[in-house]
Amino acid sequence: MIWPEPPLDMLAQCLPDSTKSFASGKALRTYLSFKSVNGDSGPFPEDNLVHDLNINSVVVKRKRPYFVRIISKQMVGVYLSIWVRKSLRKHIQNLKVSTVGVGAMGYIGNKGSISLSMSIYQTHFCFICCHLTSGEKDGDELKRNADVQEIHRRTIFNPVSRVSMPKTIYDHERIVWLGDLNYRINLPYEKTHEFISKQDWKGLFGNDQLKVELRKGHLFDGWTEGVINFPPTYKYKVNSEKYISDEPKSGRRTPAWCDRILSYGKGMRLMSYKTVDLRLSDHRPVTAVYMANVEVFSSKKLQRALTFTDAEVEDQLSFEEDSTSGMYNLGLC
Repeated sequence: MIWPEPPLDMLAQCLPDSTKSFASGKALRTYLSFKSVNGDSGPFPEDNLVHDLNINSVVVKRKRPYFVRIISKQMVGVYLSIWVRKSLRKHIQNLKVSTVGVGAMGYIGNKGSISLSMSIYQTHFCFICCHLTSGEKDGDELKRNADVQEIHRRTIFNPVSRVSMPKTIYDHERIVWLGDLNYRINLPYEKTHEFISKQDWKGLFGNDQLKVELRKGHLFDGWTEGVINFPPTYKYKVNSEKYISDEPKSGRRTPAWCDRILSYGKGMRLMSYKTVDLRLSDHRPVTAVYMANVEVFSSKKLQRALTFTDAEVEDQLSFEEDSTSGMYNLGLC
């Protein structure tokens, strides 16, 4: 299945033509994929922090297929929403959600993850949206590493064993991990701004904490990320293209690529990885577009195969040596 046209840019669809600010409450409510908010950090059970968001299915009046929402979940400041083309909805099954809180006392949901497991045709996908421990002090990256490991350990989709159904993150064939990972840059504030003024993203990225931790093999073994050719996504002045200033009262932070998207599994090809100039918060959102292969099972072909003679089977095997039948391309964004 190959899309005859590029994926619809849903972020751009709803932005008012005249502003990129908080002036449009509707745009803020509907189109932020995840956002850090101040939530109640009382000792409530983790599951009680999760609820469905009552957002109507999107209606896009442009000459292209409609998108529909299949699930939205929020846990304090973590929000995951999955949308698909309407024509694809009937081929999506086995929806399961798992939440993990790693905030205060190790369980409160102001930090943590929401993960979705689902099958598209016969291929299992997993999407993890997270918000990890903040901070740019020495050793804070180790806390973020611990958050990632805890999310891997505690994310469970099917507690009761079901044949062929994924139970953990790594039981899926295609996995996408996104969110505010909060990894910083191991450089002083002034030196970081020197790289930014020169737009030397490659030189600056060499000091990125997540890249360093990946290189050391401390986490995300086997995962991939696109080339970063855009400015650090944090920390901006709201409604501005400028980073937080040097004034102590403004809460100065060294700019960093806190917002990331990673993938795991064969059969996924990254088409684009970029930031979007939305100024609704102190972060700049990041988008990624993937082309993913999915397996499609045909009951008619199976019934026909059961009636093959030995000679027909040999002919079919010879033919398939030079083909990739049963695999289709699916666009993800």
